[in-house]
Amino acid sequence: MAQATTTDTVDTVTSVPVAVVGAGPAGLMLAHRLGRAGVESVVIDTRTRHQIETTQRAGILEADSARDLVETGVSDRILREGHEHEGIELRFGGQAHRIHFKDLVGASVWLYPQTDVFTDLADARERDGGAVHFGISDTEVRDVETDAPRVRFTAPDGTRHEIRARYVVGADGSRSTCRDLVPEDRRVRVGAEYPFAWFGILAEAPASAPELVYAHSEHGFALISQRTETVQRMYFQCAPDEQVDAWSDARIWETLQARVAGQDAFRLHEGPITDRAVLRFRSFVQEPMRWGSLLLAGDAAHTVPPTGARGLNLALHDVKVLAEVLVRALGAEGAAALDAYQPQALQRIWRAQNFSSWMTRLLHTAPDATPFDLRRQLGELDNVVGTRAGRAYLAEQYTGWPTRGIG
Repeated sequence: MAQATTTDTVDTVTSVPVAVVGAGPAGLMLAHRLGRAGVESVVIDTRTRHQIETTQRAGILEADSARDLVETGVSDRILREGHEHEGIELRFGGQAHRIHFKDLVGASVWLYPQTDVFTDLADARERDGGAVHFGISDTEVRDVETDAPRVRFTAPDGTRHEIRARYVVGADGSRSTCRDLVPEDRRVRVGAEYPFAWFGILAEAPASAPELVYAHSEHGFALISQRTETVQRMYFQCAPDEQVDAWSDARIWETLQARVAGQDAFRLHEGPITDRAVLRFRSFVQEPMRWGSLLLAGDAAHTVPPTGARGLNLALHDVKVLAEVLVRALGAEGAAALDAYQPQALQRIWRAQNFSSWMTRLLHTAPDATPFDLRRQLGELDNVVGTRAGRAYLAEQYTGWPTRGIG
């Protein structure tokens, strides 16, 4: 989002302590937390609000993330329209195995789409008088190596604006350009590519199961999730270069049914497919997460495979830590307070990277898998569900780690 321009003339200049590039859940939650602490901010995004709200995204929130939406005054809608899930189902070898989070670790998760999280946050910013500019263009972030960074952008009406801030936060997603502002010779980027992707659909049908179903079969992986009572979100493993148009509704349903089939005769409720897309994913982390007056948060600094449902939760945790240290940095402690941000954030990030990678490799079938690989994978799955320690490990990792217990 931080793009170079040749325009030096601006129509307005605004001075605030914090400028936030990116108005997704991370950027908006950061602005909300700062606002509650009396710190003014301006948030900008190249996407319109309508574009963000209509981009269908699934969402599993840890109990802490769900609680924060309510307790920080964003909204209590999750309590009315969200769905608390006390476990998940693993299907493999033709059998179903329940992982009961509540029994194992006393925690649960909430099914609440990321688009709803965004809507709640955008409404809260509007309610509280927060400055958020959607649909802007020609974004330019300058002088991040100084104490007086600037952000320039063009508004939808064509006027040019400048934000003068003490700190700039890059929360501009997995295609971040803010992270490119860290000099190439001073940044470290590590990650892993996966030899498979997800074919995702939205279908008009009743829910096939009360909670999420993760299925491993010789045919490949499938995930059965929910969107609403009448619209379901489902995924199955495919090649990264899979062509969406090559898949008819009948072929999609045949594939999904084969991957969840078992001795219990479980079948999915089918219906018209209203949306389909191939979702590629990878693991990625950039360090440092701070460069001068620039700080990175959420997908701008790290991405994880979606298998473990950690992405949105990591982003919300980043800004929970970042808001607290920014308030301190803008106070008596000064910039030294920001030294606490990266260590706290990275500890959780690498735990999540480990879990997401483990769960991805546990459930997916590698393209070059041998018969030994497949049997060993079944043995690992049996170890997970067949012992209390294995089930508790999965439950603890999936439900997340309370902020008070890490960092």
